[in-house]
Amino acid sequence: MKSAVLMAFLALLSTPAAMAQNSGLERLDRAEQILSWKAVGRVEIGTTGFCTGTLIAPDLVLTAAHCLYDEAGNAHPLEKFLFRAGLADGESIADAKVTRAAAHEDYRPGNKLSADKVRHDVALLQLATAIPSALAPPFAVDRPGNGDTVSVVSYAQGRAEALSWQRACTVLGKQDGLIAVDCDVTFGASGAPVFDRSQGRARIVSIISAGGESADGTVAYGMELPRLVSDLKAQFRAGRGVMGAEAKPGAKIRRITVGSGERAGGARFVKAPGN
Repeated sequence: MKSAVLMAFLALLSTPAAMAQNSGLERLDRAEQILSWKAVGRVEIGTTGFCTGTLIAPDLVLTAAHCLYDEAGNAHPLEKFLFRAGLADGESIADAKVTRAAAHEDYRPGNKLSADKVRHDVALLQLATAIPSALAPPFAVDRPGNGDTVSVVSYAQGRAEALSWQRACTVLGKQDGLIAVDCDVTFGASGAPVFDRSQGRARIVSIISAGGESADGTVAYGMELPRLVSDLKAQFRAGRGVMGAEAKPGAKIRRITVGSGERAGGARFVKAPGN
């Protein structure tokens, strides 16, 4: 992806917000540091790579749709997937295999990048074994607030063994269901939750889909979530576009409340030419 494409994405968004003072990345490797983020984990895809995912119910993980596919657009076998909640230096809060998965039905796998692809780059993974809320309290999904500051918690290339937390990064713009931020993300951060922390416990307002380097630094792209998550729940209930041996209509899906690399799957992280 060329720099011009990155700039075209920004052009789709409202006028970028004034740059706030971003924080650096904080490695979360001690129990007291991980405490608030235990529901964020590494989605391992066999030995080919990983993404970041987050529990939004005891048995449901929110991640990027492109993590389900290879670069040719073929679905990874579900038996390759393992969710490791709060993973830090080989130790996790809990591990669970994935029994069913669904990408949003408007998502189109493959390498071609577009605004519409980013807008629908959302998937749910259903775990074979629910992770008790007492161990890893799920996060609520909500609409973006009016503030210009968000947080991101992620795994990524070069920091794959423990979560990293960027306490504060800037919302550059929001328009037509897309969100641009200047958070420090790269390969492996696909699916990483973008948090609004302005109203008590953090709420997920987007996930990371794609990113790259612009003249002003890192730019990452995500989407607004509530409608997409509702759509995915409906897909699970109907058995529509669901991967997995138990993909059948009527399977129980827990209620998701609104408001209450390491390259994996064709992650769209790039550097501008010359870097």
